[in-house]
Amino acid sequence: MTSRVYVAIDTPDLARAVALAGRVRDHVGGLKLGLEFFCAHGHHGVREMAALGLPIFLDLKLHDIPNTVASAVQTLHHLAPSILTVHASGGRAMLEDAKAAAPPSTRVVGVTVLTSLDGSDLAATGITGDTHAQVERLTDLCAEAGLDGIVCSGFEVAAARRRWRDGFFVVPGVRPVDAGTADQKRVMTPRQALDNGASILVIGRPITKAADPDAAARAIAATL
Repeated sequence: MTSRVYVAIDTPDLARAVALAGRVRDHVGGLKLGLEFFCAHGHHGVREMAALGLPIFLDLKLHDIPNTVASAVQTLHHLAPSILTVHASGGRAMLEDAKAAAPPSTRVVGVTVLTSLDGSDLAATGITGDTHAQVERLTDLCAEAGLDGIVCSGFEVAAARRRWRDGFFVVPGVRPVDAGTADQKRVMTPRQALDNGASILVIGRPITKAADPDAAARAIAATL
């Protein structure tokens, strides 16, 4: 069975990124490349990582006017990422255009509420209600816009799945029991997140910062 763990490899050091991915490739289901990696290495870096043979999750969290986002998505066609993120708060037109511009093989998922935010952070930006309510609103919006799924924390994924039974649910902010939370505020264990309805899990530092990344990946896989 293919692992549902995507390892987050966000480093400006391409050689280190390739080495890390090579060490864990047999115990993860894909590679998540974020803004730090993409800004440092661009399309060339993504192709280098894709050469390892694992699905690529390109986590760019695109958020701009609809035409700009659609044009940006089109420039990624030759990379054909397995998963691509946009910000759900960009609005329905932006979401629809992003999905229309993506290759058929790419799942476009909307980022709802970052796992580094909590209710007080949302209130400071003028959003009423707690994180749960905001995730539910944005889940409905993404489904209506024709996206493939959403990104949300493990605390909201069960409710989101009830609202969108055919959706694809990406859960970041996942930490093994013995790992710290770092800059995340809403975290849970990999097993809990899967039990709550996650389709895939995104795990970074507990694997990439471990003394033995391969052993760390294997240990997490064992809990699943």
